[in-house]
Amino acid sequence: MRRIFVDSGSSIKYDELEKYNVELIPLKILIGDKEYFDDGKDLTIDNFYKLLEEEKTFPKTSLPQLDILEKRVTDYTNLGDEVVIITISSKISGENNALKMLFEDNKKVLVLDSKVAVGGIRLIVDYLNRNKDIPFDKIEQKVNEFIPRIQIMAIPETLRNLLKGGRLSKTEWLLGSILQIKPTIGFKDGKVKVLSKNRGLKKAMKEVASMLQELDCDTSYDIIASYTYNKENVDELISMVDEKYKSAIKVYDNLDPAIAVHWGPNAFGFVFISNK
Repeated sequence: MRRIFVDSGSSIKYDELEKYNVELIPLKILIGDKEYFDDGKDLTIDNFYKLLEEEKTFPKTSLPQLDILEKRVTDYTNLGDEVVIITISSKISGENNALKMLFEDNKKVLVLDSKVAVGGIRLIVDYLNRNKDIPFDKIEQKVNEFIPRIQIMAIPETLRNLLKGGRLSKTEWLLGSILQIKPTIGFKDGKVKVLSKNRGLKKAMKEVASMLQELDCDTSYDIIASYTYNKENVDELISMVDEKYKSAIKVYDNLDPAIAVHWGPNAFGFVFISNK
């Protein structure tokens, strides 16, 4: 049997685990002097934003409980199962490298670098669930061929969180904040990057909405409408989308704290698969 693990940076919720046929690895979040597990139970999304308002220090994310994870995975491989672990991009977290070292001697464990996060990991899982016949030793190659088709385009309300979390350079922050422009943020080569810049929220929304057609969105995969805390902006974004794509917008993803801490409240955007 083949089992797939994802971390909470995938933003796959506990009530979605059966749908995606995965098991969850909760990352840890330090807020003030208290540590929480990003598992949807120890730290709910609503409680997370409340704590953000109360605490003056910027939250930090860290690795999962490696001893517990090692036991869960080893129990499966001792039964003869194959285990695929998909992590958020190694360019924004040390988790991937840590897990590769942890399981380097277990030939039944494959640790994949998603090179993305959130909905991008959902789409990798969808790809693997559709292609269960891929031989274990070919999975990494096939997933790496699929990853460039993943498009993540988000518009943050503020760049402060991305700057403080080290996911954005000071130059990029200056361009977005000082010049009063609305950047579109995404992943490029595994890193969080400014993809484009627009003056004003409406222009930024129209650009992201138009990307579904410009990049020839593959509607056989879900278009994921992602947001942090408030979905008002993402609803307006959806209203600008060409009708032929609206039926593929099947997932609303209020991002888990492990990622929302970096994007900040009221960010929004799309994650989808392109044919280009």
